[in-house]
Amino acid sequence: MNMIKTLMAASILSMIAFGASAATLTATGDTLDSTEAVIAAKAKAIGAESYTITSARVGNIVTMSAETK
Repeated sequence: MNMIKTLMAASILSMIAFGASAATLTATGDTLDSTEAVIAAKAKAIGAESYTITSARVGNIVTMSAETK
């Protein structure tokens, strides 16, 4: 019983730590540069140290996603 409680507590704490360390950001814009600037501003606003662009789609508009670190 004590082992189950310990495992549950460790699982919950690891989920909380993971959720606090990464966020997904999305933005749209007219150019790659302007869209990345929006991503950078959003990352700065939430206090992220850095971000990695995970996808970018260019059509009539640019859609970009990023993960913060």
